[in-house]
Amino acid sequence: MGVITISINDEIENKLRKLALFKFGKTKGSLSNLIEEAVENLSERESQELVIKGLELLEKGVNMGGMISKKREDWHRR
Repeated sequence: MGVITISINDEIENKLRKLALFKFGKTKGSLSNLIEEAVENLSERESQELVIKGLELLEKGVNMGGMISKKREDWHRR
């Protein structure tokens, strides 16, 4: 388990603590659990967006510089 120390403004800290209390109750590690869940959700959403962008590129196609005019035999002499 890693340890990360961060500084956030008081308003965000209060929101974070209220969310952790609401979601996990007054249990040890509730802040950590909330942050872990948020990072997982963000990571999953970012991954899904990357997949969607990749599929859009596949549908659109990529210009690879045109067609090669030579025949296969010209490239692979035997």
